[in-house]
Amino acid sequence: MKLVTFEQGGKVAAGYIDGDDIVICAEGPGAKDAVRRLVEGGSDALAAWREVGAGGGARTALETARLLAPIPEPRRDLFCVGKNYYAHANEFHSSGFDSSGKEAVPTAPIIFTKATTSIVGPGDAVRGELDPTGSVDYEGELGVVIGRRAFRVSKADAYDHVFGYVVVNDVTSRELQRRHNQWVIGKGVDTFCPMGPWIATADEIGDVGAMELETLINGETRQKARVADLIFDIPTLIETMSATMTLLPGDIIATGTPEGVGIGFKPPKYLAKGDRMTVTITGLGELSNTIV
Repeated sequence: MKLVTFEQGGKVAAGYIDGDDIVICAEGPGAKDAVRRLVEGGSDALAAWREVGAGGGARTALETARLLAPIPEPRRDLFCVGKNYYAHANEFHSSGFDSSGKEAVPTAPIIFTKATTSIVGPGDAVRGELDPTGSVDYEGELGVVIGRRAFRVSKADAYDHVFGYVVVNDVTSRELQRRHNQWVIGKGVDTFCPMGPWIATADEIGDVGAMELETLINGETRQKARVADLIFDIPTLIETMSATMTLLPGDIIATGTPEGVGIGFKPPKYLAKGDRMTVTITGLGELSNTIV
């Protein structure tokens, strides 16, 4: 299933995509949390949504809906992974912005968080003007949505705890990232986490490693890689993180960005007002946002 949260006629609703339609499974005041609650509800909740469609439930045309982030307000900050593609690790380390250590390629996953208030949906504006340093950069990433409570989960069992996948753009202020010697402030700026257009449940995806990520800026391809190119794969990330803390249903892990970010160019190619970022991942659709 491809799960969406959307707005139509000034009202928020949630459901799943069926062909050119959205089957409406939740409406009203709680609709913004409907997909998150579905994730928490697991297979029984998914079955209930499927029954809505099978029973002739209400539908609306996908093209007429304004899609929001599928989980507009997660319970917790997003977990993010730094320097998790080999070429990008070297690109970032040589840029002069890397405060994560002396290693170009990390020997253990680098984990940081991104504020829930940074989340916006497909087509929403990214407020580059909030970055006083004028050093806005893009980072297309695969997001992993946790579906089952995970504590001390082994790599062998990790995929049993994955609900699905979503496109994430880890927009970053590079100078703030460098100035504060950590990554939270430079990456947690309001609107700096576009996400969507939908969450695809794990059964929709065949070989996760074969998924291809591509980032375009104003139509020019800047990033292109397969998920198989990750330094630390999804099972390793889940095993590492759950070894000491509990991952909750609805938690989102942004798995890292490949080579081709703005600071990898000489001079850096920072984003300016009017620039359009588009991130696509196999099976997960297209996420486009414009800098304002």
